[in-house]
Amino acid sequence: MNHEAEAHRTDLMTLTRHVLNEQTKHAESRGDFSILLSHIVLGCKFVCSSVNKAGLAHLIGLAGDTNVQGEEQKKLDVLSNEVFIKALVSSGRTCILVSEEDEEATFVDPSLRGKYCVVFDPLDGSSNIDCGVSIGTIFGIYVVKDKDNISLEDVLQPGKDMLAAGYCMYGSSCNLVLSTGSGVNGFTLDPSLGEFILTHPDIKIPKRGKVYSVNEGNAKNWDGPTAKFVEKCKYPQDGSPPKSLRYIGSMVADVHRTLLYGGIFMYPADKKSPNGKLRVLYEVFPMSFLIEQAGGQAFTGKQRALDLVPTKIHQRSPIFLGSYDDVEEIKAFYAAEDGQA
Repeated sequence: MNHEAEAHRTDLMTLTRHVLNEQTKHAESRGDFSILLSHIVLGCKFVCSSVNKAGLAHLIGLAGDTNVQGEEQKKLDVLSNEVFIKALVSSGRTCILVSEEDEEATFVDPSLRGKYCVVFDPLDGSSNIDCGVSIGTIFGIYVVKDKDNISLEDVLQPGKDMLAAGYCMYGSSCNLVLSTGSGVNGFTLDPSLGEFILTHPDIKIPKRGKVYSVNEGNAKNWDGPTAKFVEKCKYPQDGSPPKSLRYIGSMVADVHRTLLYGGIFMYPADKKSPNGKLRVLYEVFPMSFLIEQAGGQAFTGKQRALDLVPTKIHQRSPIFLGSYDDVEEIKAFYAAEDGQA
């Protein structure tokens, strides 16, 4: 297809159309999921716009300042949280919301309740805004059995029970990556249309990658298997070339690169953070769900990440996720250590 024809195409697959197509595969679906997702997408568009203006707001003394009404301008992560809470509640399709920003779960008013639980990190990596590094929103969606009789237990489910998961990355372009349980698709926001367009259909993570991604600043506190695996990445004994280190420190950006190019992303437990640092419900589970749906693996150092059953909403876990063969290698190091114990 030539570029002129490309420019005049009217058959672009929008995110809305994609989700409606997915829903036709489920006879029991009544469009509730697409309504919920459209509200999540609206939140992502709002945050994308706010992120793009954040530097300017800071420059002209708005961020953290007071406006003419005497109201303090909200920091972007707090603002993002409010945007998503309002968008999700107003969808009329949610019953429990768990946000990284809120200590307690939000139970939606019975008159606005639906059958979905949403867990989310409204602005992951927000400390990177000032230096222009990509940041993002991460979310996971569960279904409850009975929306009129809900408790915290409804959201403390293993990741494998998620209905859908995704993230939106605010970088040089705004990318939304989504899985509803049958593969992974990537969409890019077209600012002229205000629509997310399918640009990365059916993403498959390479079986093996050339990159490892970890905070090497924590190396002195690592356990044996992690240290041995990283040593093997740098100094392979089998004649293969060493892996490259790529670490952004923004989980959405690091996982996005891993998903597209392969390799492994690691945030292991260490002496400083014996339970790991990343949160299970709204960081580890959604990203592990996406990686598995794309043909990769996610491992905690003890088990498949999606088999973990959380007991607290802000629980943390170590995580190793990425290309199937790379995660197999780290699993072998842990198995060997268990065998020696």
